[in-house]
Amino acid sequence: MKNIKSGTITKIEIDNDILYYDYNNLESKKFLMNYETEKGFIQFHFCLKGDISFEYNNGAYSFPLSTGNCILLYNPIMNLPVNALLNHNSKLVSLHIRIEKFHSLFFENSDNIPFLSEENINKKFYKEYALSPMMTTILVQMMNENVSDNVKKLYFKGKVFEILSLLFNISKEMNTEQCPFLADDKNVKKIKMAKEIIIARMSEPPSLKELADQVEISLKNLKEGFKQVYGNTVFGYLYDHKMNVASQMLSTKNYNVNEVALHLGYSTASHFINAFKNKFGTTPKKYLNNSN
Repeated sequence: MKNIKSGTITKIEIDNDILYYDYNNLESKKFLMNYETEKGFIQFHFCLKGDISFEYNNGAYSFPLSTGNCILLYNPIMNLPVNALLNHNSKLVSLHIRIEKFHSLFFENSDNIPFLSEENINKKFYKEYALSPMMTTILVQMMNENVSDNVKKLYFKGKVFEILSLLFNISKEMNTEQCPFLADDKNVKKIKMAKEIIIARMSEPPSLKELADQVEISLKNLKEGFKQVYGNTVFGYLYDHKMNVASQMLSTKNYNVNEVALHLGYSTASHFINAFKNKFGTTPKKYLNNSN
């Protein structure tokens, strides 16, 4: 594995099939990040901060990329060099994965990923995705890694697989064999409404009974249906959401620990600190200090 830094550009060759790049533009002017690539690699570009534009054909056309978004680029016909114009105070993480490697990860479910289907495998592909708070957290961790060289390759490979699993997770929102009442579309809408309510009121969420009454569903069906649709209990889902919001707020450097705790509805900062540490294995303060 090679780790080459030029200014604040980092390149890491995780293995022959996976390359990692990041750039943090702290200059007061725009910066053009330019490097050659090999044909047969899929490119993932994640904008963690600022505004970025990918320029092609001498600026004849471009793909804008703003904070919290990702673009996937694949061209099996020709090399696709990276020409990324980063505005001031922009952060970019890029992954390049060889198509054979990527396809092997999803072989059984490749039909669920459009450009991996047989009819599209040799065609150009472009798609933009929104980053979830969890994905943002993982990418920030990669940019701020502080692990020893003997485990760095393993660390980055694990993080890459985490990102891919989150990016391409196909949610199966109904399984009528396990939970027959979900075959009723009205019940699914009620479950989704319940989710929206607890997110909107995350600082002061209703009790399960109040929530069930509000969406007009039985308490039993709320519990069973919510877990079936979202793969978690109501308050387990709310906890994960709160922690993802917390990591996103801390990453911006605009909020201190007390402000985040208050926003999320924790009665004391210590309760929030314990909850955050249970989720991410570190304290909010350490996370805040590492989110450069």
